[in-house]
Amino acid sequence: MTPTMTTRRRALILSSLLAVAAGTVAMPTAHADNKRLNSSVFGNIYTAQKQNGCPTDPRLDGRLVDAAQRQTLDLLNNHDINGDIGTDGSTPQDRAQAAGFAGQVAETVAINQSLAINGIDILGQWWWDPPSRAAMQDCSHTAIGVWSENSLDRSVVVAVYGTPA
Repeated sequence: MTPTMTTRRRALILSSLLAVAAGTVAMPTAHADNKRLNSSVFGNIYTAQKQNGCPTDPRLDGRLVDAAQRQTLDLLNNHDINGDIGTDGSTPQDRAQAAGFAGQVAETVAINQSLAINGIDILGQWWWDPPSRAAMQDCSHTAIGVWSENSLDRSVVVAVYGTPA
């Protein structure tokens, strides 16, 4: 073999090995921990209720967090829906009851067509929308659930507000 053939052959073998290795090595995926964002959204709801003179502090309710998570994931993965009704026809009340919450609920949804969403984006969507602001400030909503998720082209935050039975 000539030196050029050996170099070419080595390059071909090396590129083949790299292609095989690239196909078998898992590429890292980003998974955001939105705990801080969710806590911030809850804090904004708490503040909105306090500004409205609510005498009782709202509390996080795991059942409503589950209901919020269900709708958040549905909205994140189904771009043809943008509100309270799930792809299965479920309402916020249906999802809360399925999670074990017996009281009445309301829901707010914030969606950005981007990788990220922040508290300013969320408040901008909820504070200036009269029904959303009313849900945030309703003193009977003492049980709260918040969930958020992100994908490359969509970020979703859902808050579920409950009046315990």
